[in-house]
Amino acid sequence: MKTSRQSYINVHRDAWVEVNLEYLAQNVKVLKSLVEKETKLLAVVKADAYGHGAVMVAPTMLASGVDLLGVASIDEGLNLRDANINCDILVLGAVPVWAFESAGVNDIAVSIFSDEHILACKQAYERTGKKIKAHIKIDTGMNRIGVGAGEAISFIKKVQTSDFIDLKGVFSHLACAEDEKETKKQFEKWNKIISQIKTDGLVLHILNTAGIISYDFPSGMVRAGIGLYGLMPDLPLSASQKHPQLKQILSLKGRITRIHQMQKGDGISYGYTFVADKDIKVATVPIGYADGVPRALSNKIFATINGKKVRQIGNITMDQMMFDITDVEAQEGAMEGNIITLLDENLSIDNWAKIVGTINYELTCRLKVRLPRVYTR
Repeated sequence: MKTSRQSYINVHRDAWVEVNLEYLAQNVKVLKSLVEKETKLLAVVKADAYGHGAVMVAPTMLASGVDLLGVASIDEGLNLRDANINCDILVLGAVPVWAFESAGVNDIAVSIFSDEHILACKQAYERTGKKIKAHIKIDTGMNRIGVGAGEAISFIKKVQTSDFIDLKGVFSHLACAEDEKETKKQFEKWNKIISQIKTDGLVLHILNTAGIISYDFPSGMVRAGIGLYGLMPDLPLSASQKHPQLKQILSLKGRITRIHQMQKGDGISYGYTFVADKDIKVATVPIGYADGVPRALSNKIFATINGKKVRQIGNITMDQMMFDITDVEAQEGAMEGNIITLLDENLSIDNWAKIVGTINYELTCRLKVRLPRVYTR
């Protein structure tokens, strides 16, 4: 029987995002099965767990075998602490130096990669008496943040001799995991650095979801992001046939608010981008681009009513969109108040991403502006 942490009765909109925690638990186990048993797994829950709700999904992740959580900012880490989530947390992004003290007090590890960061750790330690937990970020080719590969060895040794930093790990990030040649270059830079430092007691990590699936590369810890949510990143050609049994955990649903007839020749929505070529039956659903559904999907997507496919018609508006439900009978679910499903494990958000020329990550993050979350098992 399906249960939920939030009743449909308590949702004050006729539209919502549904997150399947059972699928999430399965995805964690699948990803863990792809690495050595002793390899730690960091779950990336930045951007509110890619739009899925970090506070609500984190307990399931941790209960399923995740060792620690990765966030993008101190604020995201504090939000987890406020929800009494007491596991290890690492801020993967750059942390402003004035926030190091807050990180230390709240037992949140920071990424460091500059002398300014070392000084900030020292000052925070002097004020609080607590060593700052840290992971050193090395830039091996992403060219975003991190200490440069040429300075990495001396920087790591400087941190290791500091008595006010609790150094937990060293890591880097794959820029082109789908490109084996470029990834090999990053691995070579990484290995050259790691071979020249003392690694006792340090957790070393460079693999993301694509790396976990595609490369047999030794790592003390791996960082899974999009894969946890049942979606695939770009993979190299040699791994493109690898399809771990991951399930999309996110569904998007809405209730039919109106059903009406359109006559042949009638247009619908702004600009009449759809004109009926026959008499049709139309259902309106209260989901629009203000909820994170790109307007560029207008007239290009489908949904289901009790598993029966229906086509979206007309321009998607700020708060509503319409579907042609001519072929769905009332007894099959075509009634006001019944549910239309826009996304689920069979209606992949990957299809939406292809239509608008973006990535699945971006679209899951968009679906959080006004849509309530319902968590089910």
